[in-house]
Amino acid sequence: MIKVAETNKRGFMRVGFIGLGNVGAKLAGSLVRNGVDTVVRDVEMSAAQPLLDQGAAWANSAKEMAEACDVVITCLPSPKVSAKVLEAEDGVIAGLTEGKVWLEMSTTDSNEVKRLGEKVAAKGAIAIDSPVSGGCHRATTGNIAILVGGERAGFEKAMPVLKHLGREILHTGPLGTASVMKVITNYLAGVQLVSTGEAFMVAKKAGMDLATAYEAIRISSGNSFVHETEGQLILNGSYNINFTMDHELKDVSLFDQLGRELGVPMDLSPVVVDVMKDGLDRYGPRVWSSQVVKRLEDDCETDLRAPGFPEILEDSEPEVEGYEVRREN
Repeated sequence: MIKVAETNKRGFMRVGFIGLGNVGAKLAGSLVRNGVDTVVRDVEMSAAQPLLDQGAAWANSAKEMAEACDVVITCLPSPKVSAKVLEAEDGVIAGLTEGKVWLEMSTTDSNEVKRLGEKVAAKGAIAIDSPVSGGCHRATTGNIAILVGGERAGFEKAMPVLKHLGREILHTGPLGTASVMKVITNYLAGVQLVSTGEAFMVAKKAGMDLATAYEAIRISSGNSFVHETEGQLILNGSYNINFTMDHELKDVSLFDQLGRELGVPMDLSPVVVDVMKDGLDRYGPRVWSSQVVKRLEDDCETDLRAPGFPEILEDSEPEVEGYEVRREN
């Protein structure tokens, strides 16, 4: 096992990665696969073992990682967990020094990432929020999209790392803006998940062949990213989107909270939150989020199955080096 105290013999930027869950392990895997000098940490060392076997190093604490690395990435399940990992006595902030970079890739609250960012900046380090979007299958291949909030100079400094983690990389503005956009996109995906289930059930009750219904929606104005991805897993019956119900509820709740804080009249959002809460109450926090559609199947005593759909999603596109997405005015 490589010790993080050892000198970076290759002279490249050393990157630390904390949080090796469904998404984090795949993102960290992209770093290792692309030859980035990578140090990893998780609450369970077993989660890191495949990466250690491929040459990653293990950090005994978040502080030790921050001391040894140029960039520290956190990809954690909630704002509360991120705060604990950053602010603990042996946490990330304690090990940061001038010029180092903290990348928050968790889906989090924008106010919280700005609060932590102030503490990071006080150490002379750079804080960036950089959540990802596009599904675990695209995280696996390094083709996922990345939203990046922070000062432009910090964005450019982090770009050599980001380009190994994702394909389309968008600088959204100051710190916190990427987190705002992430909860917005996750809310839209949650709405589409609920509406996709209802559309399939209406089609089934109307006597439609569901494979035909899937194709009709796919080629029509009703199509969506969720339909083309989670829709297939619903029809297969695996629901295996590699994203759990507790995280789904957290994300739509973050959006709902943000909208309320901004004084936006929220008609649809509270309904989606309630649907996700009911799904979690019925099936548990760790089932796949797509299983929220099973509420309809159970209530209607009708399954939504069709032959020929995959059990898991695989990204068939080749991995390419990431690039910045710019919208020309």
